[in-house]
Amino acid sequence: MVEPIGHGAMALLFAVPAWVLWGRRPAVTFAALTQVTALLPDIDLLFEPYFSHPQLQHHGLTHTVPFVLVVGLVFGAVAARTLTRTLNAHRLIRSDSISPETTFVFATSAFWAGGLSHIFVDLLSSAPDAAMEPFWPIYPGEIVINIVAYDSTPVNVGLVVVAVVTHVALYRAERYPYETRWSVGS
Repeated sequence: MVEPIGHGAMALLFAVPAWVLWGRRPAVTFAALTQVTALLPDIDLLFEPYFSHPQLQHHGLTHTVPFVLVVGLVFGAVAARTLTRTLNAHRLIRSDSISPETTFVFATSAFWAGGLSHIFVDLLSSAPDAAMEPFWPIYPGEIVINIVAYDSTPVNVGLVVVAVVTHVALYRAERYPYETRWSVGS
């Protein structure tokens, strides 16, 4: 398992496309949301003491791509239903035209970016004795990449530096996002 700081840094790197899609303010919010969702696959650590089934142990069900995709869709649907009106009414958002579809795409994408970045970085540091099945139940085989040690401070700090420098550079670039049907703001 990678240190939490490594998960946060990889989530920031997975959040970079938000700058192109939504621009400054929404991209910062997107990056912050990926920080929360990047740690959610580790909720399986809470199950370990109570369940013996291998899929309910660490690197089990919550560390699979299908789990992240399905839970992300649910997360996005709940966010679209409950947050759209609040977002449009909030003065800091500076928009009154955020559709439920936009909220759904934004929240689902942030969940997917955070969750998939978690799985990806865990795969990069999975030792043969801690193999993962990231595509279970579609492909039940174990996958081991093991490029870096999970507790490598230089790697974790390096990821943080690269991620933060990238986001600061994008923030300072003052480029406008592409016009898409999921735009946020005026």
